[in-house]
Amino acid sequence: RRLFFDTHALVCLLEENGFTTQQSEVIVSALVKIMNTNLDMIYKDMVTKVQQEIALQQVMSHIGGVKKDMIILEKSEFSALRSENEKIKLELQQIKKQVMDEITKVRADNKLNLNLEKSRVKELHAQQDRALTQTDRKIDTEVADLKTMLESHKLDNIKYLAGSVFTCLTVALGFYRLWI
Repeated sequence: RRLFFDTHALVCLLEENGFTTQQSEVIVSALVKIMNTNLDMIYKDMVTKVQQEIALQQVMSHIGGVKKDMIILEKSEFSALRSENEKIKLELQQIKKQVMDEITKVRADNKLNLNLEKSRVKELHAQQDRALTQTDRKIDTEVADLKTMLESHKLDNIKYLAGSVFTCLTVALGFYRLWI
């Protein structure tokens, strides 16, 4: 590719501005060489459309390979994560079962202890009730004995009183008879 422009018009322009024809042609010739060299360097660094398409296809194939690798890696990582997740689930279930077993044991122990304490308390209440009943019986027996003894003393007192009254009456009657 070349850059085309009107070199004769540039030569005329230079001549109008005070350059000679030969100087103008040399300047224009140098400018054309410089521009062609610059364009060659620019075109050398540039790629053609075909080269660009080839490079694009190569990049796309590399991207496709990377995608495939990523998918394979993702699947393998996903399956590894899934298996790790399953292991964790199993461990969690085992721990949950152990915790439930421990809770059941603790509950059973607590129920047993509670029932033992209840039976101890009931036994203690029963012992206290028996002791109270025995004490009540002893008190009732003692009260009954005291009443019996009181009645017997009362009866004895009445007997002695009656005996004393009759004795006094007899003595009084005896004096009375003696006096009369």
